[in-house]
Amino acid sequence: MKIDDLLSNIALSEDSTRQFKADVKNSDALASEMAAFANTEGGTIFIGVANDGSTPGLTQEDVARINQLISNAASQHVRSPLTVQTENVGLPDGRIVIVLAVPKGMDKPYFGKNGVIWLKCGADKRRINSKEELRRLFQISDQFHADELPTKAGIDKLDKLRFRDFLRDVHKQEYPDSPVELLRLLQNMSLATNEGMLNLAGVLLFAERPEWIKPQFVVKAIRYPGNEIHVSDYIDTEDFSGPLRKVFDDSLAFVMRNLHKVQAGRGVNAPGMPEIPEVVFEELLVNALIHRDYLVSATIRLFIYDNRIEIISPGHLPDNLTVEKIRTGMSNIRNPILVSFVAKGLLPYHGLGSGIKRALEKWPDIDFTDDRDCCLFTATVHRKAISGSGELTGLQESSGKTSGKSSPISSPNGSPKTEDRIIELLRQNSSSTTEELGKSIGISKRGVLKQIDKLKEQGRLRRIGPARGGHWEVIEKRRRER
Repeated sequence: MKIDDLLSNIALSEDSTRQFKADVKNSDALASEMAAFANTEGGTIFIGVANDGSTPGLTQEDVARINQLISNAASQHVRSPLTVQTENVGLPDGRIVIVLAVPKGMDKPYFGKNGVIWLKCGADKRRINSKEELRRLFQISDQFHADELPTKAGIDKLDKLRFRDFLRDVHKQEYPDSPVELLRLLQNMSLATNEGMLNLAGVLLFAERPEWIKPQFVVKAIRYPGNEIHVSDYIDTEDFSGPLRKVFDDSLAFVMRNLHKVQAGRGVNAPGMPEIPEVVFEELLVNALIHRDYLVSATIRLFIYDNRIEIISPGHLPDNLTVEKIRTGMSNIRNPILVSFVAKGLLPYHGLGSGIKRALEKWPDIDFTDDRDCCLFTATVHRKAISGSGELTGLQESSGKTSGKSSPISSPNGSPKTEDRIIELLRQNSSSTTEELGKSIGISKRGVLKQIDKLKEQGRLRRIGPARGGHWEVIEKRRRER
């Protein structure tokens, strides 16, 4: 390293990859700094540089002493031992700065004195002080995976019919006759622990009611009006729970029923095609379910707006993956048990790393955001506007207006607003139930109730008689204007 490069680095100040030390006199303290760098992304320690960025430097005697101390710390005071590199850079006044490069560790976690595990946190370091952090570190080092986590569910919580069908269709074998044989089979398939409990993969794939065991691992879906999140205003909302296959099917159905149908040059009597190919959401939803970070106790969120659809997964991209890399097909396995079972046909999975590429080939207007601070990964599928002829035009602008001569999207299929559709249906049959209205419009019962409450507040609708046996009265506009 040349003196100019040294000064340029020092001018950038300390951060998670650079640390300054005017002097080093304690092997244990230096070992903890090395371990912190090795447990994260690696970094450089500049010895002979003060915290304020000044360069008091070191004498030849200091350099000899510190180099011996570095050797001892790296080989004897860090477990496992580290291979580090040093470079001496001369200052104009004849003194020296030692540039100590610590690589990203290949055998994580690394321990300092007394078995303490350190991590870099900005310019400082901190101890690992929670089981979740420790599990994540072992996960990064490929020594532990979240889908192996034991749960409190015994094998009696298994969905017998679902698991029986899987055994018959995939492994061509019958469901075991005895609990002992069943447990042994589940353990051999990496779905149960040695203690006889289902692990997380077993629960998510084959438990009868996974949400009773792990209520945080569901999908929350909302269709908002416009292009912003509303606190209380929504068109459709639903929570999806159950085994992964059911969660996938229900989430995909929610997206597809909230998409527009376009004729795309087809005859007026032909069924419309989805504005965005279904395979795009198949790939993105599978990716969200099997590659999310299950060490984060949070739900997957599915938000549908007029101009975009967002799938927000807990956990940022693992290891050294970046958005640029996943767009080219690179991938890391975060949950290997889930991946192995999904690859056997439990979900429409086409191979490691191919899902993102396949989605982009079908619909290039997808953005990916890897938020490492908030530990979230978001796939944003941009929608296009629908012209008066039912054709797709340019991307919608963030304001909700359409580009060019296209008309704004008011609701799926280019139809009137949901509340107007409810009014029209109740004009035709004033005794319709909320379930019937929901099926006709393609939204949940909860979504219908939300729209009915809005119509009642607007004075457009009122209930006559009891919930059972009564009917709805549509209040015509001319009556409301009197």
